[in-house]
Amino acid sequence: MKILLAPSESKSKGGNFPPINKDSFIFPEIYDKRVEIIKRYDEFLKKTDDIKNFGEDKTSIFTRPTKKAVSRYTGVAFKHMDYESLDETSKKWIDENVYIFSNLFGVISANDKIPHYTLKQGSKPQFDIYKAHKEIFTPILDEINEKEIFIDLRAKFYEKIYKPKNYITFKFIKNGKVVSHFAKAHRGLLTKHIALHKPQNTDELLKIEFPNVKIKEVIEKKGNKEIVCEV
Repeated sequence: MKILLAPSESKSKGGNFPPINKDSFIFPEIYDKRVEIIKRYDEFLKKTDDIKNFGEDKTSIFTRPTKKAVSRYTGVAFKHMDYESLDETSKKWIDENVYIFSNLFGVISANDKIPHYTLKQGSKPQFDIYKAHKEIFTPILDEINEKEIFIDLRAKFYEKIYKPKNYITFKFIKNGKVVSHFAKAHRGLLTKHIALHKPQNTDELLKIEFPNVKIKEVIEKKGNKEIVCEV
């Protein structure tokens, strides 16, 4: 099973690893295509005045120090995942089984090494970066998805990059209403406890006792499952 997560706008700075290179990312076979996209962003960064969407840092992405993606992102979901508190086997599970849909770098693993960057969700650096990612990553993810179920915990927006065919989603309900504001926190907590239990299939996933979450029903949708939870 693989977990699909959205990135966060908030990120930690600095890094203990060298700038991005072929060893920084999963899917080395498409590294050159990934770099082409980053270069286009890098060139745009030098000439844009749009600080809100692209940040103040004008240094090249290719010169910035990197750190693990799971530590780079510091948003609500990642805080509730609380990666550093986990035992080593659970950290390893996250490193190998969590895919993050970066606006800039495309599909990366939690263990990939990335620099600090700014690219607000939906912003386009003079080209449709999401369409470019979709073309590159769809064939790769489809092949993986044929063998493994994806637990899709992303915001709907990131279907612009990839929409799985074999997946499980979660819906959070409180007092009869769909939770939106705290959904990111629940996604982070789910990721943490899935990593702790390491389910091999849907049955094992459904047996996990998630804290403050009660599974109410499982809705089948064209062979896929939506798990409705009371929070």
